[in-house]
Amino acid sequence: MRLYLASRSPRRRELLHQIGIDFDTVVFRDGMRADSETDETPLAAESPVDYVERVARAKALHGMKIVEERRLPLRPILSADTTLELDGEIIGKPVDMADAVAILRRLSGRTHRVLTGVAVHHLRRTEYVLSTSEVRFRTLDDEEIRHYVISGEPMDKAGAYGIQGRAGLFVEHLSGSYTGVMGLPVCETGELLKKLGFRPI
Repeated sequence: MRLYLASRSPRRRELLHQIGIDFDTVVFRDGMRADSETDETPLAAESPVDYVERVARAKALHGMKIVEERRLPLRPILSADTTLELDGEIIGKPVDMADAVAILRRLSGRTHRVLTGVAVHHLRRTEYVLSTSEVRFRTLDDEEIRHYVISGEPMDKAGAYGIQGRAGLFVEHLSGSYTGVMGLPVCETGELLKKLGFRPI
């Protein structure tokens, strides 16, 4: 089985390799030339659950559009989106180092939810699944937050941390999917592919 991954995330690539799935990557433009179809700006009054589903589905559909425009072989296209929810608020990637510090201070000593939506589009049909995990951070002091932010690790990650990296030291309790918090819940992803007739194992 081979599919397309509509994501730049090295964590998602690593997790797909881990479960034995071969793939080619479809890369979206970012920055000033970003594709409007994959804009990750939350809509007014949009809930975190609705947000991750909308973005994950949009990435899958736009990825398929790119595949068709380039006349590439048609295969399933997988996309995902991860966000944090704290006090009902969507917390995405930090915009700068000061924002990363502010986010980590808010997460310190508290429980937050990590939502990862996974969409697979194949033969004009999109299947979707949501992974929800609860993560509790121990209390963090300003010095360790500063050192972590200086490492650069938080800057491209929802919620300003990567559980598989140094921030593993912050996690006091996790209920849910560890790989979902990383960015791709492998159990749910495998079940989603089975719905489309593909068996990873």
